[in-house]
Amino acid sequence: MGGSLAGLLAAHVLAGYADRVTVVERDRFPRGMEPRSGVPQGRHPHVLLEGGQSALEELLPGFLAELAAAGAPRVGMPSGLVQWQGGRWFRRLPATLHIHTGSRAQLEGLVRRRVLANPVIEVLESTEVLGLLGDASRVRGVLLRDRSEGADGERRALDSDLVVDASGSRTRAPRWLTAIGAEAPREETIDTGLAYASRLYRGRSGVLGGDTAGYYVYPSPDQVHAGGALPLEDGTHLVIVSGLRGDEPPTSDDAFVAYVKRLPHPLLHHWLDEAEPLTPAFGYRQAANIRRRYDLPGHPAGFLATGDALCTFNPVYGQGMAVAAMSAVALRDALAGPQRTPTTRRVQRAILAASRQAWDISAGADRKMPGAIGNAVGSGPADRAADWYVNRVQERYPGDPVVGRAFRSVLNLSAPLTALFTPAVARVVLLRPLPRTPAVPPVAPEER
Repeated sequence: MGGSLAGLLAAHVLAGYADRVTVVERDRFPRGMEPRSGVPQGRHPHVLLEGGQSALEELLPGFLAELAAAGAPRVGMPSGLVQWQGGRWFRRLPATLHIHTGSRAQLEGLVRRRVLANPVIEVLESTEVLGLLGDASRVRGVLLRDRSEGADGERRALDSDLVVDASGSRTRAPRWLTAIGAEAPREETIDTGLAYASRLYRGRSGVLGGDTAGYYVYPSPDQVHAGGALPLEDGTHLVIVSGLRGDEPPTSDDAFVAYVKRLPHPLLHHWLDEAEPLTPAFGYRQAANIRRRYDLPGHPAGFLATGDALCTFNPVYGQGMAVAAMSAVALRDALAGPQRTPTTRRVQRAILAASRQAWDISAGADRKMPGAIGNAVGSGPADRAADWYVNRVQERYPGDPVVGRAFRSVLNLSAPLTALFTPAVARVVLLRPLPRTPAVPPVAPEER
């Protein structure tokens, strides 16, 4: 259910085990690299973290070269961006990893072209899932309606050995499960009320200047406004600003530009004075962290969830596409495991585990934000001890190369959280004073 990035990659994996895989998509796929209908965040900035790059390359060998050939910007971190967080400018040290900042439409279009070339995979476009078939013990298919026939279109059943929900954060699967007598998943939520708005610009000179690919101001409990400019494949930049509940960014032209002044430095606002706006601003208001616990006992066989339908993150951390790819790798590995025939629960637990680090990062940061609500906001003594250490990591992250390398790799999902506790990192975190950081925005990368 769903032709999203998560759905396409799950279909790609399952095609190695099934006679037929059917992707049911409620909208029509674009014929090129345009934004896909039904993607609420499609016009906003997206990044592909290093963990997601590795996962995509595993699933679709040669994909990163294809992405580069299509012009997707590859930005070195921390050298390529001017960054600010927690009152500090980041040193622009030599890059220890890279992120891709091209449009979601481009990346998803390239994945779609590769995946749907497989003759085992068929697509039902403009087709809506109305419910699940089966009972409390097993899901056995879905009930469909052709949307081109209108609300009165004929309903038909599609029998299936396995149903995978990749329909996104607004999934209706919990309600459909209760309709067949099964349990809905327990949901864990943390919601800061974050909202953001994005607008496409072209700089007068085409770039931000020199060796700078973009700007980014990250939020923190003491500075809740965030924003920046990230490059796209056509030389333009997507500018984004965000705020919390009750102080949402506006989408009218002048008000959007004025809102940028709330960032702690006028750097981005000055660039907007010279840049040409190419689109109106688009807003987005649904940014809660939601995790659905299908891995717990009591859920029917024959049903899996992946992508945002399983675990939705605050988009400000840029984790969604990476976790979609990493979840597909987890699905592949769980099915290929030599131990025993995979059960629904064991495979679902493997998929959920692929998202656990991203959840710990996103939820862990958001529960500290003012006004955060939800049933997962609370923390215990162990969380508070970990928070004390991670706060010291974050204070040293902008200026220390050892801590910076480790923390970036964790945030990019390319190293486990334990990378923050190695002797080399712990020595800096626990024993050394805060490193110096630039007093003004660094205009160029540092020499090696």
